Amino acid sequence: MSDTGLLSVPGHAPAVARAKSEFARDLLAGLEARPKRAPCKYFYDREGSELFERICELPEYYPTRTEMGILHAHAGEIADFMGAGATLIEFGAGALQKVALLLDALKRPGAYLPIDISGDYLQGVAAQFRQMRPGLAVRPVVADFTRPFALPPLGHDARRIGFFPGSTIGNLDRGEAVAFLRRTAMMLKGGGLLIGVDLVKDPAILHAAYNDAAGVTEAFNKNILARANRELEADFDLDEFAHYAFFNPAMQRIEMHLMSLSRQNVSLCGRDIAFAEGETIHTENSHKFTVDGFRALASDAGFVPRAVWCDPASLFSVHWLEAGAGRF
Repeated sequence: MSDTGLLSVPGHAPAVARAKSEFARDLLAGLEARPKRAPCKYFYDREGSELFERICELPEYYPTRTEMGILHAHAGEIADFMGAGATLIEFGAGALQKVALLLDALKRPGAYLPIDISGDYLQGVAAQFRQMRPGLAVRPVVADFTRPFALPPLGHDARRIGFFPGSTIGNLDRGEAVAFLRRTAMMLKGGGLLIGVDLVKDPAILHAAYNDAAGVTEAFNKNILARANRELEADFDLDEFAHYAFFNPAMQRIEMHLMSLSRQNVSLCGRDIAFAEGETIHTENSHKFTVDGFRALASDAGFVPRAVWCDPASLFSVHWLEAGAGRF
């Protein structure tokens, strides 16, 4: 496979027709369930990915700048754990500043493999990196990393290092998180994973982060409906749905919903979907962890937890997990 092209992963091909059919099937299944839900991975078409980049710059949204501060402060230590000649594999491409910081710290990085479900967005990320680092092999992979997928051939001696920033692990329920980490540990055996993990904190800080004053998170949440209108000929009236995000202390997670503001019917793929006033579509969870709780989760999945770095206020953590070859 050429470094200038996208790898088409079997079962997760970037063909427009297939992507639309999967989106239609999953969204219909979710909206016909009780309670209604929508898979959060479908936030991230081009428009959704750009909205999320704007969220990361908001004053209320602490995770991005806090994680960047941790990476800046400990880049040298992190690079020592990763080792020389590492192939850096990023799950969920887009954190360009974070990846650039790591690549600057690494000794002789072998290649960069960004993985993302949005092929158009990923192509743009890859193009930017080729301009930033013309000597680095950039091999984008279009795939849903929450499901099994194949990497391109990397060579027997390649040291595989995973990078999963931004606490995206929190979007997965415990069983999904363990399954993802277990597959990742197998994929990276002999290397390791650097992962960002958001921590349990004052609910007021969490509420502000997911209910920003500028309304960008609201637009991001509603984008899944806008995408259905664009791609599936649905007729959602976005003004008839409200962004609703709150902290669930019993589950230690932020929940994001879209609440119907009236009794209404929506057409989707030729089917009529009824909404009661006040009924919600559950669009995303964002679980928060304690340091010890996440280390236990990673250990259950087959990793060996090693170093962990936190900011002074203990808002966020970055973990180095070792994927020892003898563990599998």
